[in-house]
Amino acid sequence: MPADPTAFERFRLAVPEADLVDLRERLARTRWPDAGPDDTWASGVPLDALRTLAAHWQDGFDWRAEEARLNAFPQLTTTLDGERVHLVHARSPEPAALPLLLTHGWPGSVLEMLDVLGPLTDPRAYGGDPADAFHVVAPSIPGYPFSGPLRGPGWDPARIGRAWVTLMERLGYDRYGTQGGDWGSYVSREVGVVAPEKVVGVHLNMLYQRPTEDEVAALGPLAPDEEERLDQVRRFQRDGAGYSHLQSTRPQTLAYALTDSPVGQLAWVVEKFHEWTDLTSGGLLADPVDRDRVLADVSAYWFTRTAGSSAQLYRAAARAGRTLRPLAVPTGVAVFPHDIVRPVRRLAERSDHLVHWTEMPRGGHFAAMEEPGLLVDDVRTFFRGLRPT
Repeated sequence: MPADPTAFERFRLAVPEADLVDLRERLARTRWPDAGPDDTWASGVPLDALRTLAAHWQDGFDWRAEEARLNAFPQLTTTLDGERVHLVHARSPEPAALPLLLTHGWPGSVLEMLDVLGPLTDPRAYGGDPADAFHVVAPSIPGYPFSGPLRGPGWDPARIGRAWVTLMERLGYDRYGTQGGDWGSYVSREVGVVAPEKVVGVHLNMLYQRPTEDEVAALGPLAPDEEERLDQVRRFQRDGAGYSHLQSTRPQTLAYALTDSPVGQLAWVVEKFHEWTDLTSGGLLADPVDRDRVLADVSAYWFTRTAGSSAQLYRAAARAGRTLRPLAVPTGVAVFPHDIVRPVRRLAERSDHLVHWTEMPRGGHFAAMEEPGLLVDDVRTFFRGLRPT
C-alpha cells in the first residue's frame, strides 16, 4: 500500500510462472466424480464437458496472451475506504470525451470489458463518430480479481457506489456516466443515487426486479410478455439461484473448495457462462476464441484466490437488502433476450427516470463479451443526448 492512501500506483499483471506450473499440475491430478444418473446441464456441468474444458485449460490455454490483452491498457491501484482497488483507466484521444464508469459483475471481472474498451475510447479508429468517445474507468470490485482479497466486511453495492464516487473525484472527473450489468448494474445505479449532480446518465444491461405482489397489482392487467418476464424471475429464484443463496450465507465455506480445486472453480463459473448466454448463437463456450475468454476469467479468480472474497458481496448485499432505491438520473436499459431475467418496462418506470429502452435481437448476460458491438452502439446512443455542452 502506498504511503499516501489516496495516491495511485501503476499496475501490470504478471502471474508468477510457478503459479502456472502449479495450476497445470493440479489439473493433471484432478479427482473426478462419477457422472451421476442425470449427466446433463439440468443437474450441473456434465462430466465430459468439464473434462474437455479442463484438458484445454491444462494444455492448450495461453494465459500469457490473456495477460497481454489486459496489460495493453493502462492500469492503476489505489486505496478506497481501506481497500486496495484495481482499475483500468483508458483515456480517449478525443479531448471532449465523456468519462464513463464501467462496472463488471459476478462471475465476471474487468477482463470481460476488454472488447469494448477500444470502441468506447476511440470510436474514430473503429469507424464511429469521434463525438461518441469516452474516457473509460473500469474498476475491479473490492474482493474480485485484481482487487482482492478483502480486508474488511460490508462491501454491498451502496458502499461500492460511494467508493466509486470518491474514485472519480480522485481521478479529476466532475461529470460522468455509469454503465454496468449484473452487480455492476446495482453499483451503477447506486453511483447515480449517491451523486446525482455528478452523473449525467446510467446505462444498464441488466435490471433485476423482484416486485412484491402489491407492486405487480398496481400495474393493472399484465400483457403476456410481462407475465412471462415475471414468471422468469420466479423460475430463476426456484431453480437457478442456489449459487446466490450459498454465497449469500456461507461464502467462506465455499472458498475452501474453490481455492483448492481448479476444476471446482472452473465448474462453479462455467455453469453460469453456459446458462446465462445465448445458446442460439452457440454460447461463449462453443467458439475456441470465446472459450479462452471464459477460461481467462476463471483463471483470474484462480490466480488471485478471490472465489471467497468475491462471494462476500452476496452476503453483504443480502444483509443490506437488495431494494432498488429510486433513481432520478436519466436511465437507459438494454435488454438482452437470453439474460438471467428480463425486466418489465412499466416496473422500471416506477423506480428509475427511464429515458431509453432497447430490446436486443440476441445476446445474454455477459453482453460485453457476447455482443460487444450491440452494447457499444447502445451506450453511444444513450449518452449522445446527455453529454455536457
